[in-house]
Amino acid sequence: CLDPLGNRGLERKKHKEDDHNDYTQQDNHYTGNAANDDEGASSDATEGHDDEDEIYEGEYQGVPAYSNGKPSHGQVALGQPVSDSLKGRKELENERQADEEELAQQYELIMQECGHGRFQWQLFFVLGLALMSDGVEVFVVGFVLPSAETDMCVPNSGAGWLGSIVYLGMMFGAFFWGGLSDKVGRKQCLLIAMSFNGFFAFLSSFVQGYSMFLLCRMVSGFGIGGAVPIVFSYFAEVLAREKRGEHLSWLCMFWMIGGIYASAMAWAIIPHYGWSFSMGSAYQFHSWRVFVVVCALPCVSAVVALTFMPESPRFYLEMGKHDEAWMVLKQIHDTNMRARGEPERVFTVSTHCQYALIPPVAAVYYGLSVWFPDVIKHLQADEYASRVKIHNNERIEDFTFNFTLENQIHKNGVFLNDRFISMKFKSVTFIDSSFHNCYFEDVSSVGSFFNNCTFVDSYFYNTDIDDSKLLNTRVINSSFYHNKTGCQMTFDDDYSAYWVYFVNFLGTLAVLPGNIVSALLMDKIGRLSMLGGSMVLSGISCFFLWFGTSESMMIFMLCLYNGLSISAWNSLDVVTAELYPTDRRGTGFGFCNAMCKLAAVLGNLIFGSLVGITKAIPILLASSVLVGGGLVGLRLPDTRANVLM
Repeated sequence: CLDPLGNRGLERKKHKEDDHNDYTQQDNHYTGNAANDDEGASSDATEGHDDEDEIYEGEYQGVPAYSNGKPSHGQVALGQPVSDSLKGRKELENERQADEEELAQQYELIMQECGHGRFQWQLFFVLGLALMSDGVEVFVVGFVLPSAETDMCVPNSGAGWLGSIVYLGMMFGAFFWGGLSDKVGRKQCLLIAMSFNGFFAFLSSFVQGYSMFLLCRMVSGFGIGGAVPIVFSYFAEVLAREKRGEHLSWLCMFWMIGGIYASAMAWAIIPHYGWSFSMGSAYQFHSWRVFVVVCALPCVSAVVALTFMPESPRFYLEMGKHDEAWMVLKQIHDTNMRARGEPERVFTVSTHCQYALIPPVAAVYYGLSVWFPDVIKHLQADEYASRVKIHNNERIEDFTFNFTLENQIHKNGVFLNDRFISMKFKSVTFIDSSFHNCYFEDVSSVGSFFNNCTFVDSYFYNTDIDDSKLLNTRVINSSFYHNKTGCQMTFDDDYSAYWVYFVNFLGTLAVLPGNIVSALLMDKIGRLSMLGGSMVLSGISCFFLWFGTSESMMIFMLCLYNGLSISAWNSLDVVTAELYPTDRRGTGFGFCNAMCKLAAVLGNLIFGSLVGITKAIPILLASSVLVGGGLVGLRLPDTRANVLM
């Protein structure tokens, strides 16, 4: 019985220059044509048991000796192998390819013998936490963006950098960590990458300056950029071929769980502005910072859990560490057998591989992901503006305002001896109005301005009314004391904040049906059929956005689009894992993921610039790319039969 690693095949790869056997397959066993009946012919490095034992640990076959000495000069002895020096480059390459295919086939049979059980499920949940962290990172950007830019007084010229800088960090991180994982190992790289993410994500919640915050989030993105390339490479290498498509698709569900977690936490934490403390005016810790800390918890959990998992045995084999690979495979086998209550069994083991790069359509996905919420916000703003109250030529004298004024425009008004105390201006504009002998105390204003107004003999105490809100306004004989510094986050009853997070929660939850369908059908209908079909259906659903004129309609289309498009993402992950050989799988996956993040940046810029201008260009662009890419995907050869080369 051949040892589990098929080490006759491995020995051929490891000691090609000493190879003197031709191998044939008989009854699911491999035997050498050259006789080797001598029990002492096995390697001294052999470590195993006798015939009655069940498992052999790392058996290496010896090399038969020449029977008649050296052949004469310039000749090759009959029955003796041809030296590598006498072989052509093409012949050597063909033999190397044959060795790779033999190793891949034997490894596939070994994984089938190990079965799918407790070990794979343990690794499934550990890697799921890492993938969940990636989903959280993407959603954190959008959720903290408004609050962070307001809290740090970011001017309009700097707004939007947070989203782009995080994606750029993820882009470079995907390529760097993916390539490094092919050199030093899946587990080691993932541990370091996740540690980068967790530390700098946690640190970003405490820094006060916007520049330092951007730096921390960029490095955090750089760390989490390694999650997707390594997680799928790692998990694919401990799955048998018949289980690979289904369980990689189930693993994708953790990205959705990360989005749901981030949406729920944002919904529960950020609008509660009372969850904050300050140390003077120099240090402010508002609720959005609490949210950032909470969102780092999945990453920390992943790092702790990952320390208890072994390295990928397929990676060990590629590095020539056969003993280490054997120990991990034995651990997988024993863990699964013990969980089933079955005795340990002897491993009995008795292709052409295609390499391709699926072109990413991530610009469409990420672009629409930005465009959808912004369009909804635009519709909300239009509806909000339609309810504005306009006051013309009013005259108010000796009156106390101690309540909130919201969504109003005051034109040509006159305010005499009025008091504005402990009140708020929310989206209020005063135009061509005058204030005489008025008193302002503890006043907060957001989205409010005084345009071409006049203040005479007025007094301001503890307000946030400054030059940025006094547009073309004259201030005569008026005083300002103890003005509020920083940007004020004051609306603890802001319904729109709850609504934005709830819409994102619904959009993320809509991914669940698509995840289930892709997991159940991935191995039945094929990866490329799933990819192409999902893209075509997503493109069709995207086209119907043209007819979305209401907020509820856009939310429905967002959920439909997310549900249909997730199958394409899952298929892309499975295909990428199966197309690349082990020594380039992390690099290839990292490159693909880096291009996705670059496309995300471009999509954000293109689609974001068109919000409120036109729907035609985003809709037609997205629909045509999705449908066209889907039709191409349907014509590509499937990868279900591929072994991990």
